Amino acid sequence: MRKVGNAFVSELGFGAAAIGNLFSPVSEETAAAAVDAAWEAGIRYYDTAPHYGLGLSERRIGAALATRPRATFAVSTKAGRLLEPISPVRGDDLSNGFAVPAAFRRVWDFSADGVRRSIEESLLRLGMDRIDIVYLHDPDDYAVPALEEAYPALERLRAEGVVAAIGVGMNRTGLLTRFVRDTDVDVVMPAGRYTLLDHSALGDLLPAASERGVSVVVGGVFNSGLLADPQPDATYDYAPVPEEILARALRMKDVCARHGVPLRAAALRFPFGHPAVASVLIGARSAAEVHDAATLLRRPIPGSLWSDLRTAGSLSASVPVPDGD
Repeated sequence: MRKVGNAFVSELGFGAAAIGNLFSPVSEETAAAAVDAAWEAGIRYYDTAPHYGLGLSERRIGAALATRPRATFAVSTKAGRLLEPISPVRGDDLSNGFAVPAAFRRVWDFSADGVRRSIEESLLRLGMDRIDIVYLHDPDDYAVPALEEAYPALERLRAEGVVAAIGVGMNRTGLLTRFVRDTDVDVVMPAGRYTLLDHSALGDLLPAASERGVSVVVGGVFNSGLLADPQPDATYDYAPVPEEILARALRMKDVCARHGVPLRAAALRFPFGHPAVASVLIGARSAAEVHDAATLLRRPIPGSLWSDLRTAGSLSASVPVPDGD
C-alpha cells in the first residue's frame, strides 16, 4: 500500500466507471463479481463518482464492499456535479455515456455548499460513514470557483477528518499543475495524460508533483482502448483513432511482441517509471477483465523492451521507465 495524504492506496486501483454502465449495461451480478475479483487480486483502492451512471457506480461499489473491513480499503469519489432528480423519467443517459435511465440531471457546482452536499449524498449512496479521497471532478471550465470555493471547502473537510485526502481529477494537465503549485492537495488524477502514447503530464505536472510531494494516480492508461488492442476501429481518448496515432501504437505492439510481452502489459506498467505515481486505475466491467489486469501488472518486463521502444523512437531519452525485471 502507498500513502496518499492520510489515505493508503494499492498499486493497482479499480476504476468503477464501467460498472456504472459506461456505454452498455452491466448486470448487478457481473458488477459485484468484478469487485469481488478485484478484492481477491489484492486491489484495495476503489475509485468512483456521482457522474458514473448517475450514482449507480457509487451504489454498486458500496454494496460490493459492505462486508469488507472498512479499515482495509480506500474509496475515492468526486465532487463538482450534483445529481438533481427528474420526474417523470424520459429516456436514457447515453448522451453522457451511461446506459441508465435519465432519472437525474447533472448540475455543475463548485461552491463550498455544493461540495459538502455532494459528499453527503455520496456517503448515502456508498452506505459509508467516511470517504478516503475526494477529487474535484473535471473543473476545466470552473477554475475560479474550484480554486476559491471548492478547494477551501475540501481543505476544511480534511481538517475535520471527514476525508483523509483531497485532490483534483481531470484530462488537462495545466489546471492540475496549478492546483499542485498553488494549493495543498494530496493527490492529482490525470486521465490519459501519462501513457505510452501521451507524455504530456511529464512536461509540467509530474515535475511539480515530485517537487511538492503530491501523489499521482494515473487513469486512462490505455487511452480509452487503443493501447489495449490497436485496431483501425479502436478509440483514442474516446474518439476515432487518428491514423498516425494508430501507426505509433502498432509499432509499439511489434516491439513488445518481440519480447513476448503484450502491449497492454507495458502500457499498464509504464507510469510506474515516474516516482510521483502512486497508483494506476484500471476500468473493468467483469471479473475476467480484473484478472487480466492483475496478471498483466505482475508480468515480468525486461529492461531491454524499454530500450527498444526508445530505439524505435516511441519513447524519448527523457521519459523515465520502470526498472527491468
